[in-house]
Amino acid sequence: MRRSWLIGVLVVAIAGGGFAGGWAWWRDVLARPGPLPAAQAIVVPRGGSAQLTTALVSAGAIDRPVLFRIAVWLTRDDGVPHAAELAFPAHASIHQVLAILRSGHPVEHHLTIPEGLTARQIEAILANAEAAAGAVPSIGEGTVLPQTYDYEYGAERTAIAARATAAMDKALATAWADRAPGLALASPRDAAILASIVERETARPEERPHVAAVYLNRLRLGMKLQADPTVIYFASGGAGVLDHKLTRAVLGRDDPFNTYRNAGLPPAPICAPGLESVRAVLHPADSGDLYFVADGSGGHVFSPDYRTHEEAVTRWRALTAPAGQGRPDLDR
Repeated sequence: MRRSWLIGVLVVAIAGGGFAGGWAWWRDVLARPGPLPAAQAIVVPRGGSAQLTTALVSAGAIDRPVLFRIAVWLTRDDGVPHAAELAFPAHASIHQVLAILRSGHPVEHHLTIPEGLTARQIEAILANAEAAAGAVPSIGEGTVLPQTYDYEYGAERTAIAARATAAMDKALATAWADRAPGLALASPRDAAILASIVERETARPEERPHVAAVYLNRLRLGMKLQADPTVIYFASGGAGVLDHKLTRAVLGRDDPFNTYRNAGLPPAPICAPGLESVRAVLHPADSGDLYFVADGSGGHVFSPDYRTHEEAVTRWRALTAPAGQGRPDLDR
């Protein structure tokens, strides 16, 4: 009896030692550094372990496909691998790869829409978003909010554009509800149109409320806006830029965006205005100025009457005449 008992204990000990050794070996295999030479984002496809393994082998993340598939099966209770673009560190072990597949966050891509771009330019940005999918939608001029949008690999371009449009709708509605009283604007769309002009008129944020005040004063008095950016928008076919200077012939054309010929606002925005330009239009500077002209240093000189404006134009001519720049005689 005693001998049998001792033999049984010995067998159990040997079996236990073998199991412990095997388990230690298995843990060591899972923890060994993998073949991935540098950190990399890998698109994990939908499907079973075979498709998953093939994708990881092709990307260089694993080099022991059989062991990997066994590990997936043995740890199946830990969760199902996600189909997404995931970031893997250099030399990720099988254990790390499995953890990332089950709990890693998808890689975030970023699409930035700068202020002042036209719809055509924004559509080009969407087209060049390589991680996005689907056709590029038609963008309404001035309908998307310039900012940076996060998206995951495979996101539809139409969905990104819809988010940008919803962001503009929300931002414009909020700003309109908080607008200053007595503005010569009838609707949030009017605010967006004027904000797009302000956006293209000055590159200096501190000038936006002053430029907005000039245009709002002109609207209130029934004066033509005489805004060069609106003329440029139509003359460039919506590109927003010209490869030549404005001429009197261009300014004399009869088109709906020619604010030298037509009173009031143009029929639509001329670019995507930033939120600060929208706020400038809805909270303009306290100013009675009706004119402005470039000051030669990137800013503008503002004037309340035409005589003072002509003096500023003369000074501007003196600064720029040697270089032959601009067209101050056609400025407001």
